[in-house]
Amino acid sequence: MKRPLSLAFAALTVAVTAIPGVSVAATPGVSGAATPDTVRWGPCPEDVAAPRLECSTLEVPLDYRDPDGRQIEIAISRLASEKPAQRRGVLLTNPGGPGGTGLDYPAVLAASRLPQEVRDSYDVIGFDPRGVGRSAPVTCDLTPEQQARGNFAPYAHTDADVAREVRPARTVAEQCATSGTAWMLPHTTTANTARDMDRIRAALGEPKLSYLGHSYGTYLGAVYTTMFPGNSDRIVLDSNLGSGGYDVTAMRRFARGLEDRFPDFAAFAAARPEYGLGSTPEQVTAKFFDLAERLEEKPVQGIDGTAFRGATFGYLYSDATMPLLAKIWQAVDTDRPLPPLGPPAADPNGLMSGRFYVVCGDSRWPGTVREYQKNVAVDRVRYPMLGGSTAGMNPCAFWPTERVEPPVRIGDRGPSNVLMAQNERDPATPLAGAQELRQAFGKRATMVTADQGGHGVYPFGPNTCANDAVTEFLTSGQRPSQDLACAAEPSE
Repeated sequence: MKRPLSLAFAALTVAVTAIPGVSVAATPGVSGAATPDTVRWGPCPEDVAAPRLECSTLEVPLDYRDPDGRQIEIAISRLASEKPAQRRGVLLTNPGGPGGTGLDYPAVLAASRLPQEVRDSYDVIGFDPRGVGRSAPVTCDLTPEQQARGNFAPYAHTDADVAREVRPARTVAEQCATSGTAWMLPHTTTANTARDMDRIRAALGEPKLSYLGHSYGTYLGAVYTTMFPGNSDRIVLDSNLGSGGYDVTAMRRFARGLEDRFPDFAAFAAARPEYGLGSTPEQVTAKFFDLAERLEEKPVQGIDGTAFRGATFGYLYSDATMPLLAKIWQAVDTDRPLPPLGPPAADPNGLMSGRFYVVCGDSRWPGTVREYQKNVAVDRVRYPMLGGSTAGMNPCAFWPTERVEPPVRIGDRGPSNVLMAQNERDPATPLAGAQELRQAFGKRATMVTADQGGHGVYPFGPNTCANDAVTEFLTSGQRPSQDLACAAEPSE
């Protein structure tokens, strides 16, 4: 029964990521030199339509080194301010990924308590990044089994387990490199998406761009404000990757993130004896390893040990899904029917393909089996819940070696206009990565840290202190005078 396995990994991949030190003027063909186009807003596609949301498209260069060459189309959306007198400008948004669409994100934010004063201050702009959705989507022609595998390699207990994954990882890389969209491979990068963002700014006739990015969107925002510091207004980065973006270090940090976050779930389950998962956090933790081992020997309802570990990781993105996770554990423990898990990802092939194009294209990954074996051996001891998986073989190991440009180096050159928001116990983008990015930004950034778990602070979380700090920055430009630690607050 494959469907639960696929849904387990869907929880992971849907959030549930420039040239170093180069200014706009120094980069040939960058979007800052573009002549603004006239954007004609109209109705959105039926599957994106939401009250007051408008959509359009914009042509951008496939290769910014050849700005007059082949063009691709970027889909954009707008939730316009209803108070023109209060409107400050545009707030471009990104929900994360890479591989996720963003055309409907302004409507999602509005429905998720984005404060009215923010919506009055900006036209909230969404877009599908290049390679995704309606913006020149890419494919790796993934099979259902490859889609179900998701983001993580099977949990490796030995060097032989790691070596066994060479063939499937190489196969995915070869499929991406020979697909009908392989011509997009060299150009589907975070740096080029940042250039597309600046084309959007110019097409809208705006001198500067404010930004709200979540998860991988924090790296995209960091790259944008590094490449276009003079065009950056108020930059909010929520749930932060490290300064290297979605690289091999970020992949390995997933294991650390689960270890940071899991005590919240252990306390939740221990306080609810009806689940039968243990009466103390220690017993719940022991149950995790017991179930993972049992499922590795004998999968239950299509869920093996790796899928169980991955589903536990994915369903800890939010406190709201802890009851569902406890019921999943209960079902596999007693071999009872699984609870309803929700709809599958709308386009798992596009989601994973778009992710591979960006993640593997942005930076170089270890290229030898031995390096992955060493990483697994280290992380399996440090972070035993997930380390044997997230440090394992990846298609990026076999990606084409040619790169159009090196990855972005985030630094402290530019205006002091970045506000970072971060949960202390985030499974997907753990605090360690945020602290690294904060250090890289130096005087450019201030960070607000909330004593809570989960993936996403603003405007989704319950922490008033953190939410108010972000709203104040977006509406008035005022940040905390120094890094701010927000105490825990009760969830709603």
